[in-house]
Amino acid sequence: MHLILFDIDGTLIDSGEAGSRSLNLSFKELFSIANGFHGISMAGKTDTQIMKEGLLKHGISADGNFDVVINTYLKYLRKEIHNDRRHMKPGIYELLEKLSLTRDIQIGLLTGNIESGARIKLEPFELNKYFPTGAFGSDDEDRNKLLPIAINRFEEICRRKISTDECIVIGDTPRDVHCAKIYDATCIGVATGPYSIDELIGAGADYVIKDLLNYNNLLQFLNM
Repeated sequence: MHLILFDIDGTLIDSGEAGSRSLNLSFKELFSIANGFHGISMAGKTDTQIMKEGLLKHGISADGNFDVVINTYLKYLRKEIHNDRRHMKPGIYELLEKLSLTRDIQIGLLTGNIESGARIKLEPFELNKYFPTGAFGSDDEDRNKLLPIAINRFEEICRRKISTDECIVIGDTPRDVHCAKIYDATCIGVATGPYSIDELIGAGADYVIKDLLNYNNLLQFLNM
């Protein structure tokens, strides 16, 4: 069996910067801080990590504020995801359709998005139906701790043990690579985000492709 876990932003979709806008709008509403996340790198990080970095940058305690930030962020995200710049990455729908019909393959998410935010981002593209569960930034702010969480959830679904060598993480940043490789899971790098093919190779990805449009090459690599 293979458990294939997908990152969201930069891998499955481009939200048209809905996430970053929603974070900035949240800080504007709550703390009267404009562009509160300017200068904070977001690629590959968990939402919870990014939010805490934003609070720390402006000297705001997370105690009593963190849950309010999350709820306000989600409020704006529900609106901001409906923008003209959002789009699905090449080949995604076709690949997910094929994988969903392939025997002995389970598909899930491994994403820095909090779970509610992940579902909001995927809903306009009708992608939620492919992903029964996974691991999210709301499970742990450290992305490197998410793979075991995803495995445990799919073990309950499959009613069998899943080893890390049965797991494949697909993502567009070095952080996606690292969170797989520390457990000796396979990582597929996709250069549809801010990082180049060479950068993903340098990070240690097992296989790197320009995009998932020609996914047959990927499936051949995975012996599927």
